[in-house]
Amino acid sequence: GSNVLKMSLSMQINPKNAAQKSKAAPFSCSSEAASKPQPKPSYKLNPKTIDPFGANTQPTSAFAAIYARGGIPCRLMHGSVKHRLQWECLPATVPFDPLLVTLAEGLRETKHPYTFVSKEGFKELLMVEGATEKAIPLLSRLVRALKAALAHSDDEVFGRGLDALVQLSAVVGPSLNEHLKPLLTNLSRRLMNKKFREKVTVALQKLEQYGGKVS
Repeated sequence: GSNVLKMSLSMQINPKNAAQKSKAAPFSCSSEAASKPQPKPSYKLNPKTIDPFGANTQPTSAFAAIYARGGIPCRLMHGSVKHRLQWECLPATVPFDPLLVTLAEGLRETKHPYTFVSKEGFKELLMVEGATEKAIPLLSRLVRALKAALAHSDDEVFGRGLDALVQLSAVVGPSLNEHLKPLLTNLSRRLMNKKFREKVTVALQKLEQYGGKVS
């Protein structure tokens, strides 16, 4: 009888199984979500896109590594006309620190799906209620990330950085003014490029509009 009891207990309290069950997901929206296995983002991707979890694929950036660990709580959903993001939980419930900064850093990516996830994720987070109060304390870190995108040699990366800067300015308003100076050098360089002259000019006008007279 005691042997049967020991065998029963060993089956119920298997150290390996217990360790697996106690391993928390990299990002969970609630205790309920944490108790369920979270599908990795690549499972939802088109086979033709990059697979961050391939056996021979190593993340080449901090953003790619975080994405590979499931640290970005949204995934790319392919549509017949255009792609969109599907969040694991409502964007309004997601902590801006560090996710908004992480997405801003991801704007420098040049591979799919990182390019789409970072750009769209940054935009959608800034659209939630209370985004102003959540974003202002992160401005110094956000500006560093945006400066890197604006200084990037890839034209598409610069375009994403410029769009993100205007989006951020629209949300935080004059609070961004004291952080603008480090960005102006990068903007002026592209202003000399005929291809970007109009877009940069429009962006500067919007920064002035959102920042007020001080800007």
